[in-house]
Amino acid sequence: MAWSPRSWEAFPVKQMPTYQDAEQVKSAVERLSAQPPLIFAEEVRALKADLGRVARGEAFLLQGGDCAEAFAEFSADMIRDNFKLMMQMAVTLTFAGQKPVVKVGRLAGQFAKPRSSDLEKQGDVELPSYRGDIINDSAFTPDARIPDPERMLRAYYQAASTLNLIRAFAQGGMADLTNVHKWNLEFVRNSPQGERFEQLASDIDKAMSFMAACGLTPDSVPALQTVDYYTSHEALLLDYETALTRVDSLTNIYYDLSAHMLWIGDRTRQPDHAHVEFLRGVGNPLGVKCGPSMDTDDLKKLLDTLNPEREAGRITLIVRMGADKVQEHMPALVRAVKGLDHPVVWSCDPMHGNTIKAETGYKTRPFDQVLREVEGFFAVHQAEGTIPGGVHLEMTGKNVTECMGGARAVSAEDLSSRYHTHCDPRLNAEQSLEMAFMVSDLLRKYLGDRPIAQAA
Repeated sequence: MAWSPRSWEAFPVKQMPTYQDAEQVKSAVERLSAQPPLIFAEEVRALKADLGRVARGEAFLLQGGDCAEAFAEFSADMIRDNFKLMMQMAVTLTFAGQKPVVKVGRLAGQFAKPRSSDLEKQGDVELPSYRGDIINDSAFTPDARIPDPERMLRAYYQAASTLNLIRAFAQGGMADLTNVHKWNLEFVRNSPQGERFEQLASDIDKAMSFMAACGLTPDSVPALQTVDYYTSHEALLLDYETALTRVDSLTNIYYDLSAHMLWIGDRTRQPDHAHVEFLRGVGNPLGVKCGPSMDTDDLKKLLDTLNPEREAGRITLIVRMGADKVQEHMPALVRAVKGLDHPVVWSCDPMHGNTIKAETGYKTRPFDQVLREVEGFFAVHQAEGTIPGGVHLEMTGKNVTECMGGARAVSAEDLSSRYHTHCDPRLNAEQSLEMAFMVSDLLRKYLGDRPIAQAA
């Protein structure tokens, strides 16, 4: 079928807001369409090439960031701390796997959230669900929950500001390997993970001193002081995505220039629905969330629809089964893909399938269950002879208490002290770094049991 940026409108659609004023929506989309793109097509192609290397086992994918960006929490400090955390985790994984780490943030666009119910009830009051700051407000009042198309413009401007600062960090010196000690966040520094990272940073310092003695310095090798840092979000609000979709003048290919990578959620991945229809026509790398309800027939249809050319780096399958289900449901999907001529990146999202409600009433994710899903993900790949390509985490550089467990053993009673999320619970920086070291151990074991040439 012929595709256009708005051909999705002829298809059934889920998880989209119902706006009160169609003319107001049209006006907001027209103004958004007139804005400059947030990223560039050549950067998208570079990420696709990097993900092709991940699919071949030549690199590892680290994708992470906030569950949902919020207008009220936007600040330079937040962006800086999240960037530092990603750099800490990436260098930890690089040392373990002795291969590059592709860094993809959940930021500069992760404003919309799918919901399991259209309505939210508190006491005797029932209101429309909060769907992310790009759509409505988290305050539990009737006016706050009305979808407002003007929020798309505010999301765009915040994304542009975020990208401006991220580019400065990535290219302006903060990513310099000689600054590796400065990436350790203050509240993490005296933790077991912070101390372990400081030891790793000291090892990097020694390696850098040796390289400098050989004439290889950040000045002579620019790759030592800059980093490629990509953005991603769930392509949920299709009006926003359509407005930022443009034709690349060099290739005549459509790209959604709201982010380098887009993913489709477990609730909107129906092959004959609007979200798949939209994403099949843009040239970006795409993620597909694979929950326990994903069957092999639907997966095959999605791969054929979204990547008919079998392009390496195009598709990342993001597994989010839950710790108790990953080894039961994932092997069939892995075997199905092995039987097809589809190059994919396999990534583990151990967050979404392990959400529970603590006895104190807070939604949380136990750290040990998150880790168990990662371990199960690696075990399946070890058994099937396939490549564990990456991890996908909801996390923050802030000192929050949203996920139970970890080295400091955050308890159910601790959750209320710094529970700041607008939507889903996130790993804090200490838990995230702990996870990076544990994934590093799993990656080291995988490579130890399987020669790198075979893994690649």
